Amino acid sequence: MKKSLLLLPICLGLGACSAQIDDLIAYTESVKANTNVSIEPYPEFVQLDPVDYEASDLRSPFQRFQQRNDASGPVEVQTANCSQPNRQRQKEKLEAYGIDALQMTGVFSIAGQQYALIQANDGSLHKAKRGQHIGLFFGKITNITEKEVVIEEMIPDGAGCWKTKNATLTMSSITGENNNV
Repeated sequence: MKKSLLLLPICLGLGACSAQIDDLIAYTESVKANTNVSIEPYPEFVQLDPVDYEASDLRSPFQRFQQRNDASGPVEVQTANCSQPNRQRQKEKLEAYGIDALQMTGVFSIAGQQYALIQANDGSLHKAKRGQHIGLFFGKITNITEKEVVIEEMIPDGAGCWKTKNATLTMSSITGENNNV
């Protein structure tokens, strides 16, 4: 008896907690009734006429071009009577940077030998002396003064020879500025 008395309030309590969703169902039904569903038709594809490939007797664009042996052949490279860089020597640290990535930051001397402090664009600081190689184009330091470092570079001319060109790093030059390119 006690159990049935306890069970009666629990059942009444659960019955009172039923969800009132009649208005939600009515709204959903009205939206479904008033909504027109329109699906676009698939596009029609036009059948194209096949085209025959007529360039099969021409050279494939994926193969190297074979040079013809006639009077308009390639330019011959002459290296006998022109200056060439020494490619056999060991590269130095400052040859890993282009001249435009270097900046002169100071000058000092030790036992009569004058050195230049050169800072690279990655923040590293290097000391350089006359005769040392610098830059990407086989540059060589020819003179160091209080205000500048003169570098003689070898620039290719396109026909197999190399021409010399002077570049300078100055105390006031900022990386990529002035004539340090």
